[in-house]
Amino acid sequence: MLIRKKKMAMGAAGVLLAVAAFSYAGDEQVRIFRGEIADNQCAQNIHSLTHSHQEMLKSKSMGGDSGSCAQYCVRYLGGSFVLSSKKEVYRLDDQGSAEKFAGKRVKISGTLDGKTKTIHVTGIEAEE
Repeated sequence: MLIRKKKMAMGAAGVLLAVAAFSYAGDEQVRIFRGEIADNQCAQNIHSLTHSHQEMLKSKSMGGDSGSCAQYCVRYLGGSFVLSSKKEVYRLDDQGSAEKFAGKRVKISGTLDGKTKTIHVTGIEAEE
């Protein structure tokens, strides 16, 4: 009888733990993030000194505007699209949607994974 009670208690504890983990994962609040869709290489100073496309645009080797520079870096240099917001740079889990707004100021709705600084995108729209 004692063994059966221990098994039941262990099973109940397992169920409670699973429910707690599931409910915690769903508590992330959808937030609004604003900034420019850039490439990680310019935004993180991999080939830029100003966290921007300034140096690349001066050389005219990667296009004539921020959007073409970001697309060039992603397409040919292995970069990825990010949201550059003031001094913060966020990874984006939806690269396809971000590409449409390369070089543009946007408003992104989504949840933030604070450990990886990745926004799990639920929507992107141009900011006016």
